Amino acid sequence: MSLKIEFVQRATAPGANVSALSKEFSIARQTGHKWLKRFSESGYDGLEEHSRRPSQVPLGTAEDMIVAIVDAREAHPSWGPHKLRIVLARRFGMQTPSESTIKRVLKRFDIVRRRKPRKPVSRVTQAPAVVVSNPNDVWTVDYKGWWRARNGDRCEPLTIRDGFSRFILATEVLSGTNGVDARTVFERLFKRYGVPKAIQCDNGSPFIAVNARAGISRLSAWWISLGIKVMRSRPASPQDNGGHERMHADMAREIQIVLSGDRSEQQRACSKWRQEFNHVRPHDALDDKTPAEVYKPSEHRMRKHRALYPSHWLVRKVAHVGQVKVAGEYYFVSTSLIGYQVGLQPLDALHWQAWFYDVDLGVIELAPVELLKETLARLEKVNSVPTCSTASSVCARNKRAPAAPRLTRSARVSKGQLHKATKAKRSHSKAHAV
Repeated sequence: MSLKIEFVQRATAPGANVSALSKEFSIARQTGHKWLKRFSESGYDGLEEHSRRPSQVPLGTAEDMIVAIVDAREAHPSWGPHKLRIVLARRFGMQTPSESTIKRVLKRFDIVRRRKPRKPVSRVTQAPAVVVSNPNDVWTVDYKGWWRARNGDRCEPLTIRDGFSRFILATEVLSGTNGVDARTVFERLFKRYGVPKAIQCDNGSPFIAVNARAGISRLSAWWISLGIKVMRSRPASPQDNGGHERMHADMAREIQIVLSGDRSEQQRACSKWRQEFNHVRPHDALDDKTPAEVYKPSEHRMRKHRALYPSHWLVRKVAHVGQVKVAGEYYFVSTSLIGYQVGLQPLDALHWQAWFYDVDLGVIELAPVELLKETLARLEKVNSVPTCSTASSVCARNKRAPAAPRLTRSARVSKGQLHKATKAKRSHSKAHAV
């Protein structure tokens, strides 16, 4: 303090050089001017040491605000500072701290989720282009990896979401990947939200039957009959449906990790999480809106569309064994299309292109009519000869027929001669009978 007073007295003297005095007192020239300014404003009291605390302290937020941040984080462990700030702003308004302040609070209380560094990808593949511009353009569907409840019940949630609004339509906890149960869920959704234009799924059951024509399963055949386009992801490529897989990651962190007593309790937990996801959680891709604020039900109601094929095509109904009948013969198409009508487009005399609505089922090769008649005649001729179906018939036939003499070397003939002799013998027998 004495040095400050001496500096000010000498610096305020007529003809004083502030730069030289600052160098003499080993202080910065800016510090010297600061002391002179304080002295001119407050006298010697202005030379007292002031508090060095900054005017804005990030961690000096009010206690109730810190408690609210910590409570919001504990209620939503997977949410970051951005989403937490949006939710807190609904409660505190302009008093809500910034994202960096929320991040510091989380770090101070050691409740920051540290991500593992990702390994570099050696080869990048392009996902199929899925363009969505309105709700219900594309629904995405998949099964979340199953887990067991505390009592041992198998829990395998069927998740369905809207690709545009991220609105989760269903999180049904089922016991397995059963096509009948999945169809029941979709029927309920179609009645409530309408029918989408397309459904994107992977190549798993019951959405796709990889061994069937065009991969159509019973469930996807029903979708097509309702006018829905089926979009298949590439095999072993979960990145093609990345948004849906990202949602499954949130479910694993917030639901799967907390096991419930049985499947019904797990269903209640999934329903509560879906309600919060749709109506509370903001989304960056939606300009921080909730999915419920963006989603609207579809105007298309659930109605089976009739398949209209050209008049010169053959239209056949698939029988109970997955076959269609053409020219008196049955040809296998697919058991997934039992009860539906398929169209057969003629390509040439032997080949027909099979269609199910606008889905190409491949080519079916038909046998010519002459070949069919010849085959039937041969089968009738073979069936007219007594067969060895039972031991009694064999014995009776052997008793009626005389024993054939043993062939010696001199009596052996060629196959052609033997065939001619047999044919002549049969002709003689027929003439004698007449």
